[in-house]
Amino acid sequence: MAAQDHSPALPSPARSAPYPKASPGYGKRAVPDQRPPQAHDFAALPERERYIAGYVDRLPDGAAMSIKSLAKCQPLYGQMAVGSALRALAVAGHLRQVRCAAGDGESIRWVTRTFWSRTARDNEWWTAFLAAEESRCAPQPVVAPAGPPPPWVSAEPAATEATEAPVLPKQRAEQSQGPSPAYLALAELGRTDPRLALSAADCTVLEQLAAQWFAHGVDADYLTRALTAGLPEAVDSPVGFVRRRLLDKLPPYLPAAQGAPARRLMIECAECGALGKAEVFRDGLCGPCLRSAQGTVADPAPEGNSGAGCDVRGHVRRLREQLKAG
Repeated sequence: MAAQDHSPALPSPARSAPYPKASPGYGKRAVPDQRPPQAHDFAALPERERYIAGYVDRLPDGAAMSIKSLAKCQPLYGQMAVGSALRALAVAGHLRQVRCAAGDGESIRWVTRTFWSRTARDNEWWTAFLAAEESRCAPQPVVAPAGPPPPWVSAEPAATEATEAPVLPKQRAEQSQGPSPAYLALAELGRTDPRLALSAADCTVLEQLAAQWFAHGVDADYLTRALTAGLPEAVDSPVGFVRRRLLDKLPPYLPAAQGAPARRLMIECAECGALGKAEVFRDGLCGPCLRSAQGTVADPAPEGNSGAGCDVRGHVRRLREQLKAG
């Protein structure tokens, strides 16, 4: 009788879970003309910022860049530390977070994009880059097809983007396009605040009301903040509560002013999230936050502190000197 080999099979190597992708049009965007990665990248930054910068730098374009996603997918820092590190990296010239208009007319929607540069860039560079990016976001006249779309346009066909407008749940199922942005935003409410946890049936019932908010130009972050702000201590009926807020707090639809070109790209303040023109921001900060930062003297970091409370402004000053010297 043939001998049987009872030796155990070699274990297959562990495979890391893929990093979550952002919704089409959102997420990380690496700026062009960057040098290859080097061992001393981000060496001038404090430890925490250096770690987060190296982690973000390795992410592919289109990766989710929310604080929650970054905190969940790396082992060292939680959401508050990640948020502080991203603000410091914006001040240091490595990233800018913007809201970019996608679509046109009544179907316009705003997507959040994080532009990333391995090399620290100064304010003038970012202003010029974002001005060029805004011109690329401008709607183009409809002409006969003449080749593939440019690289900054989503690879999905225009018909797919159209399905993100309000549709009936039955229509969405027939089209097999997956959950709409409105449905996903409602489904995420329970993770943001357990008092507003909705069932799948609740999300389907409220989907069309939430879709009206997207049609008025807001994004999922704005919708979530509006629905979760100032919650009572207990919410007896989450679906009823959310329905009431969706109806009562629906933002106005503001068409572009006559005779003035509509802004297609707005930068987001790294500190408070306020939106404004790229040319009036400095170090990724709006005027009030910039003045507040300039009036604050950073405390020296205690020994053993992994970057929290470090003098990031001092590092930024040294980075700028290196930029001028180069």
